[in-house]
Amino acid sequence: MKSIVVIPTYNEIDNIKNIIYAVLEAVPSINVLIVDDNSPDGTAAAVDEMKKQDARIHLLKRPGKMGLGTAYCDGFTYCLEQNFDIICQMDADFSHDPKDLPRLIAETKDNDLVIGSRYISGVNVVNWPLSRLILSYGASIYSRIITGLKIKDTTGGFKCFRAEMLQKIDLKKIRSNGYGFQIEMNYKTWKKGGRIKEVSIIFIDRRSGVSKMNKSIIWEAVFLVWKLRFTSKKNL
Repeated sequence: MKSIVVIPTYNEIDNIKNIIYAVLEAVPSINVLIVDDNSPDGTAAAVDEMKKQDARIHLLKRPGKMGLGTAYCDGFTYCLEQNFDIICQMDADFSHDPKDLPRLIAETKDNDLVIGSRYISGVNVVNWPLSRLILSYGASIYSRIITGLKIKDTTGGFKCFRAEMLQKIDLKKIRSNGYGFQIEMNYKTWKKGGRIKEVSIIFIDRRSGVSKMNKSIIWEAVFLVWKLRFTSKKNL
C-alpha cells in the first residue's frame, strides 16, 4: 500500500525541514507532499532543495494564500493522480506527532478514514489556553448535534484516508477551511458509507511560528454545519 502525507504550508520555514525528516523517520516507506501557498519566508525553496535529494519528497506550489481546505483538496488530487493508496494529512508545526502515523496508517486496513482524535479518551491537548480548548471541544459537540456525526473529534486535522474513499468525494466542490473543512470531509465520508475510526493522540500546540486560526474560520464552521445538514445527496 503506497502511502503519502499531505502537509499544507504558509510561512513554516522554522518547522518544514524538521517535520519532513521526522515523518520520514517515523515511516520510512511513506512519501511527503508539501502544498505551499507561495510562502514569502522561503518554505517552498527549502523543500525544493530537499526533494532533489530524496524522491519521497514532493512539492506542490500554489500562486498565493488560497486557504487550508483547497490546499488539502489540491494535495489529495495530486496524490490520487499519482496512485497512492493511503493519503494522510497533518499540520507542519509538530502539533501532530509524526510518531503516531504508523498507528493511524495501520487502522486503514479496515477503515476508510482514521482520525487522530484529541477527545476519544478524555481531553488530550497540551499547551492550549482554556479559551482555545473550549472553542475546539465546543465546536466538536456543536457539529455532532447539528449534523448527527458520531465522531468525538470532528475538527481534528490529523487523518488518514483510503484513496478509494477520497475518489467518492467531489473535491472540486470543497471550499471550506479550518474547522469547517475537517467537519465537511468527515460528514461527506460518513454520508457515503465510509468506515470511520478514531485513534487517541496527544495534541501539542505548535513549537514555533504563528497560528493560522482567525474569526472567519470559526464563523464559517458555525454556518457550515447547518448547510451540511440540509444538503441534498446530489451535492455530497
